[in-house]
Amino acid sequence: MAYRPGVDTISRKRHQVLIGIIIDERKRAGLRQVELAKKLKKTQTWVSRLEQGGRRLDVVEFMRLAEVIGFDPVATIRQLSAIAH
Repeated sequence: MAYRPGVDTISRKRHQVLIGIIIDERKRAGLRQVELAKKLKKTQTWVSRLEQGGRRLDVVEFMRLAEVIGFDPVATIRQLSAIAH
């Protein structure tokens, strides 16, 4: 699906699944939101807003999260691509 201005990707199924994966991976890594925020040089509020689905996540941020948390971003994208949008 091509990008269309005004389309709310935050409420899309893939975005919701992505956020769930990030939360699960953060917890699996034993990181609290405040610890992740410190490693990312962000605020805990930024992490919370992301995890609540209140902000979009760009590719660069996604890659950085994968590095810091320690999960495979390619495997995550493959998992997301299997989900109907």
